[in-house]
Amino acid sequence: MSASTVFAGIWTSLPIPLTGWILDVIQSMGHTQMTPVQASTIPLFMKNRDVVVEAVTGSGKTLAFVIPILEKLVRREARLKHDEIGAIVISPTRELASQIHSIFSLFLSSQPVDENSAPFPSALLLVSSEQSSPADDIQRFTSTGADIVIGTPGRMEEFLLGKGREVADLKGLEILVLDEADRLLDLGFQASLSRIITHLPKQRRTGLFSATMTDADALSELVRVGLRNPARIIVKVQSKKVKGGLDCGDGHNTEIIEERRTPANLQNYYIDCRTSEKVIQLTRIISHEVSRNKSSHFIIYFATCACVDYFYKILPMLTKCKAVFHSLHGNLSPSARTKTLAAFSSAVPSQSYPSVLLATDVVARGLDLPTVDVVIQFDPPTDTKTFSHRCGRTARAGKAGRAWVLLSGREVDFVDFLGVRKIPLKKQPYFTGESYVSDGNNIPEDPDVSVFLTQIRRVVMTDRSLHDQSVKAFVSFVRAYSKHEASYIFRIKDLDLIGVAKSFGLLRLPKMPELKQVNRESWQDAEVAWDTFSYLEQAQEAKRLAAVVQAKANKAEHKNDLAQKENAPRKKHNASWSRQTDKKAEKERRRDKKKMKKRWLASQPAAAGVPEDQVIGKRRRDVTDGAFEDGDSIDDWQELLREEKMSKRVRKGLVSQKEFDEEFGELQ
Repeated sequence: MSASTVFAGIWTSLPIPLTGWILDVIQSMGHTQMTPVQASTIPLFMKNRDVVVEAVTGSGKTLAFVIPILEKLVRREARLKHDEIGAIVISPTRELASQIHSIFSLFLSSQPVDENSAPFPSALLLVSSEQSSPADDIQRFTSTGADIVIGTPGRMEEFLLGKGREVADLKGLEILVLDEADRLLDLGFQASLSRIITHLPKQRRTGLFSATMTDADALSELVRVGLRNPARIIVKVQSKKVKGGLDCGDGHNTEIIEERRTPANLQNYYIDCRTSEKVIQLTRIISHEVSRNKSSHFIIYFATCACVDYFYKILPMLTKCKAVFHSLHGNLSPSARTKTLAAFSSAVPSQSYPSVLLATDVVARGLDLPTVDVVIQFDPPTDTKTFSHRCGRTARAGKAGRAWVLLSGREVDFVDFLGVRKIPLKKQPYFTGESYVSDGNNIPEDPDVSVFLTQIRRVVMTDRSLHDQSVKAFVSFVRAYSKHEASYIFRIKDLDLIGVAKSFGLLRLPKMPELKQVNRESWQDAEVAWDTFSYLEQAQEAKRLAAVVQAKANKAEHKNDLAQKENAPRKKHNASWSRQTDKKAEKERRRDKKKMKKRWLASQPAAAGVPEDQVIGKRRRDVTDGAFEDGDSIDDWQELLREEKMSKRVRKGLVSQKEFDEEFGELQ
């Protein structure tokens, strides 16, 4: 496919003629001619061949499997029963599954009404949703039936292998399609996909479709997914370049054929700038595209969901043009994602109020957004496949588009890496406030940057929640960067983290391991009264104030405890020796009492055989009556009797020996 050749014949030139109403719908969609991938894939798929299709984004792969599925089911001799499924389409994201379902619905809703032939049931969409549960999927299938089921791997597995297994009949399955197959074959979906395929009948046709299907991605997995002798279709993009100065001998310059993995009408640019200058370059690219190229729809890709949330809040206050911003990432609820995508895709093109979608890679694959003029990659993706998928959101179906990526320092080596993967990038000079300037090898200091960074900080200081989001976004970006797949290019130790912190508008640096060895000479914390730095939202601010009061109370209590410990009488260093002396004196006193008791017992009738208990009892009565021996103290004798009573309890097991020793002292 050359840069000038976009189509590959009219639809009526197919070897197997299409059904009339299907052809009418295709033409009503504006597709008067086939693309190369459609012309190559549809005949093979309709002739019961398994296919592995690789073609650039925007080349028409969706119709390349939608049309064969419809034709296969229409041409069946016997129509499928109410509980039978004829085709299954699996895609990696709910947005892509919803888009495929909408295309099927367009065809199915346009069927002619025939009294002798019942129309197709509606196609069934299986994706995670707040309004639809797996039980709802089963209910919808049992009530309406569905010849075609489209869904994501997890929800499809729940339906086919869960309770839906009892109501869905797969014996008549004709076709299985894996859209964005390389992503589906990743580890994240491999287990679910394996269980689904094992459950499906082997007598079926299987198609794998993707824009980036390398040999490692597809061929090594064909046996696992059950393809049999598949036809491999690769639609390449080639562009001609005239290399001046090389004469072939006939007076003409040499023509060089360049193979690409991106659409021919896509202009792919990169800008080399410092990390602290990325945000100002982003705003200038938007302004440039709006003013010079009349662009109205943008997609800006960030590394993490937290980055999307943060820049969604601050970019509207930093861009000079009045734009409508949208945010979309995987942490949003399904309903919010659907609403955002619908609002962005349905926005009326307007130069005065361009639409800007901030997103993660959840929007990188498969989605057909024909109005997108410009793609900006604020953060380079983790691999080359994602890079081409991101760029492919523009320049679709033969339309022109532009893609930008911002690179800093060592990251420029990524350009050569992409060149090897047949994704050419052209360098564009650094944007100044007015126009392009040639920067050469060394980018001059931009005097506007410090003013711009101060402006970001001022925006952040208007609301404490923006400060919290900036820190969260910064930390998430650093963690994502440290796990980059191309780690020999994207190395955290080569990244200017202070510059990144400045571009994020941080008021102070967070405590994290990556910042321990960083040179902080160029960093200065913002002057902020943190005790009074408040949230604009009243509920958040009330919670913060309550936490401050509690923290002060805890601090005062801790201070009071320390004061009490300081004022408490300190124990002398010889306290342990004093306790030993007291214990020794107590032992001497107990010995004297024992001796006194023995002398008294010896003078009593016990010597003549009277039991000691009786002698003690008599002595107890004497004590009670006040009859003492000469020189005896009533306190001593009472203490002696109490000791005797306790000793009996020890013998009976009512009191432990330890308790006795603690009460009366250890006697030797």
